[in-house]
Amino acid sequence: MSQKRQNNIYSTKSKWKIYLGLAGLLIVLLSLAYTFYLSEKIKTEERHKVQHIALAIQTLEDTTSYLTLVSKILQDNETTPLILVNDRGGIDYGQNFGADKETDTIFLRKELTTIIKNGGKPFVVSDQYNTQYIYYKQSKLLTQLNYMPFIQLLLISAFIILGYLAFSAARETEQNLVWVGMAKETAHQLGTPITAIVAWIEHLKMVNPDDEMTQNIVNELRKDVTRLELIAERFSKVGSTPDLEPINLNEKLQKVMDYMRARSPKRMNFSLKAEQENIIGHINAPLFDWVIENLIRNALDAMEGKGSIDIVLKVVNQRIIINISDTGKGIPSGKLKTIFNPGYTTKKRGWGLGLSLSKRIIETYHSGKIFVKSSIVEKGTTFEIDLPLNN
Repeated sequence: MSQKRQNNIYSTKSKWKIYLGLAGLLIVLLSLAYTFYLSEKIKTEERHKVQHIALAIQTLEDTTSYLTLVSKILQDNETTPLILVNDRGGIDYGQNFGADKETDTIFLRKELTTIIKNGGKPFVVSDQYNTQYIYYKQSKLLTQLNYMPFIQLLLISAFIILGYLAFSAARETEQNLVWVGMAKETAHQLGTPITAIVAWIEHLKMVNPDDEMTQNIVNELRKDVTRLELIAERFSKVGSTPDLEPINLNEKLQKVMDYMRARSPKRMNFSLKAEQENIIGHINAPLFDWVIENLIRNALDAMEGKGSIDIVLKVVNQRIIINISDTGKGIPSGKLKTIFNPGYTTKKRGWGLGLSLSKRIIETYHSGKIFVKSSIVEKGTTFEIDLPLNN
């Protein structure tokens, strides 16, 4: 897969995230608008209903019809809380506050005070004998409807988040399957030529056993084949749970650094500083070596054959901390969140899987963390590995 195509894949996925977010926002806005529209409609209807009650009481002259209609109107009102106040300020009637509250004068007085404080304006009912005032507050139905937009917002947001998490999980699972398949196929493909090379090395040993130069070359070839066997073993372990063993990290880091130093330009300087002796960590040696080698190799590429690589090993708060610093080109701040994405690379060659696989090895297999601790363009970068301490 070309770098251009890989970038297009991540660009497309990023766009789909934006589209999903915009669609969710549109749904929320439409839902809010429609709910507020219904709320205003119900609010207007409630006010008209109370106004009709007031007009009915105001216009009726026949006592029998008056009492019958008022009784019917009040009986049919099952939602809007009402308080009927006489011209002396006394409370004559309360409705829809609860059966145990409608005869509680103290409670109704408090409710009336609250309605007035909130700007509630009464409907006036007057005739030649007396004047009455009808106060009302919005019904529980309307109150619940007012909360509905926020409930909808919460539910839709939860839906979007769950959808995003499900999409991300499915994508990660797909990527993992691809990585595992590719790694195991690579290990399988390496097996055949490695076996053949081992046979040829043994043949060369017997062809001229007394030639020192030939034997030295054969020995170096055998070292490289051993290295290839280790690489094949690493690939074969991807996708399966590796065994972790207690290993002295001081010695392990020294060996990896020495191996990389021997294959680096002479102008490269390496250093290892351990703040205490014999720091033991439970690791899978082949996979751990892979991570350290990959970080050092990336540092070498960033320095183009000249600079320093410094490794610091320490224990902080029952955690093993490994810092690997270089004096290379550094990483722009806008790229720090994407460098661990599979397929991301700044090199002209390569698949961009090194840091992604390193993150998987450290976090999934070793229960640790790996991240960029600091990076300054044209000055250098420090990667940090954080592992649990096993005493």
